[in-house]
Formats: sequence, C-alpha cells, structure tokens
Amino acid sequence: MPRCRAAPSLGWKTLLSACLLVAAVQAHAEWIYHRGDMMGTSLRLTVWHADRPAGESAIAAVIADMQRINALMSPYVADSELSRLNSRAAGAPVAVSPELIRLLQQARAISELTGGAFDVTYASVGHLYDYRRGVKPDRDTVDQRLPAIDYRHVTIDPEAGTVRYERPGVRIDLGGIAKGYAVERAADILRQHGVGHAQVSLGGDTRLVGDHRGRPWVIGIRDPRDPEATAVRVPLVDEAVSTSGDYERYFEEGGIRYHHIIDPDTGQSADAVQSVTILGPNATRTDAFSTSVFVMGVERGLSFINARDGFEAVIVDSRGTLHYSAGLRPGGE
Repeated sequence: MPRCRAAPSLGWKTLLSACLLVAAVQAHAEWIYHRGDMMGTSLRLTVWHADRPAGESAIAAVIADMQRINALMSPYVADSELSRLNSRAAGAPVAVSPELIRLLQQARAISELTGGAFDVTYASVGHLYDYRRGVKPDRDTVDQRLPAIDYRHVTIDPEAGTVRYERPGVRIDLGGIAKGYAVERAADILRQHGVGHAQVSLGGDTRLVGDHRGRPWVIGIRDPRDPEATAVRVPLVDEAVSTSGDYERYFEEGGIRYHHIIDPDTGQSADAVQSVTILGPNATRTDAFSTSVFVMGVERGLSFINARDGFEAVIVDSRGTLHYSAGLRPGGE
C-alpha cells in the first residue's frame, strides 16, 4: 500500500479515506487483453486501465470502430463503399462517405510522395491472383491489365463527395493503408476512454499508446523465413510499427514466391526484399510506407525513409541480410 504522510490541513479521517482510495484503485488497475479476428487478420489488444469495466468498454469501442471500417472499405464485403466503387466508378462518379474520400486523398498523396511505389490501383492486376488456391494470371493477361494500374486514373471530388475511375478495368484495394488507419483510430479511441498505456496490433500493423507502465514496449520483428524466430527487437514508446512481408499471403511455383505485395510497374510480386518494418508517429503512414519501401527495394527505400523526419526502417533483403535506416544505426550514420 502507498505510504501516506500527515498534512497539517487534513484530518486523519480525510487522510485515511484518501489512502484507501489510492490503494483500491491500484488494486483494481490491471492489464486487459483481447484476441480475435478482424479485417481478415488477427487482432490483439493489450490495455491498462484503473477500472476493468471502463477498460473493457474502451476495447468494445475499438472493436466496433474496426468493424465499421471493414464494412466501409473491404473489397470482400459486397455492399461496402469500396466494392461499389470497383463495380460502378468506371461508368460514372460514385458518392462515398467523407471518411473514404479523406483516406483516398491520403493514399494519393503517398502515391505522389513515393513516385507511384504505393498505388491502391495495384488491385487492377492484383485481384487476379488467388493465393489460397495458388492461381496467378498469365503474362499476357498481366500485360493487358497493367495500364489500369495508375493512381491518376482515380478522380476524387471532395466537394461533390464522389470518386470516378477514368478508364475501364481500374480497381482499388486499401489493404496497404486501411489497417494502419484502423489502428491509428484505435489509439485515439483508447485515449478518449482514459487509456494511457496500450498496444493495438492488427496483422502487421501496431500502434503503441504510451509506455508499458514505466518501461518501453519491446516489439519483435520476425524472421521472414522462420515464424518462430525474431530477427530483431526494438524498444519503443508511443510509436506506430508496420511490417510488410512476403510471407503473409503467398504460394510458390517453380521456385518463385508469388505474394500479395504487387509492384505497380510490373503487376507482379515485388522481389527485392523479404520484409520491411517502418517505425513512425502515425500508423496510417507506417502502413503505406512499409508497402512502398518493399516495392522500392533496399537502396531507394532507405533513401526515402532517411528523408522522412520521425520515420525509421528495418529491411530484410532477398538474401536475409538486415539493413537499417540512419536513425537506427550506431551513431545515426
């Protein structure tokens, strides 16, 4: 129990009540955990709250918001706004929510920033791959569909609240940004519920709120070729972490690994690296940047991250060698 010192202006009953209140709060404060499935991947929540029902209410609010985002932005939900875009927007402008407009604007800004390495229209070819069944499009089909991959084919009109595709065959997928967006929102929701210490992980995207009760959170980056091994551990406080890897959704054929991270220039799986982890202040951006750097490769990717204040990268190249951005190397060089 905490030690309490007498104060001249406080009676002993008041002081005793205060001490008992502090002790009761400390006795009930605890870590609250949730594990489940969300947005096609695993969801893990670790939350510290002085009041368990309040902490559980905060977790419920996060889950409800993620379900809402999935219903809005999933290409696998037939009546989602994203599905409506992909089925109708090549014919005429389609009205969508302000929230989807804003995220598409963010995606476009990142496409411009990365020189097209990040491009939500990769799905114009990407949707032809079936990683569960081990099916890929032939070269002629890829070449035929490739011109549809270009973020500039998507016209966003924020005033009208509409989106239009400027050519047939264009499809978008927000898989490289939506989960990061969801965990960033989750962190905001937890803070609004009085949570000062939490970890939210949705697939490869993690958002940390505060520290781990007086010490850093320690985030492990997995070995891309050994799911039981950790390539590197990083101590972090109040950061976002996103990893893109060629081991998440893939199949192998003829010694080639076909995975879900598509190079917009080729319509095929990017193959210069095995995984990319980005650290930074905002999970929406770390999510999109991890995909971007995966496509860019080691040299161009590190150059890109080294030019972004507040962001760092850990890259495992195609041979399994680790590469670090300047801020993670000894001496920051």
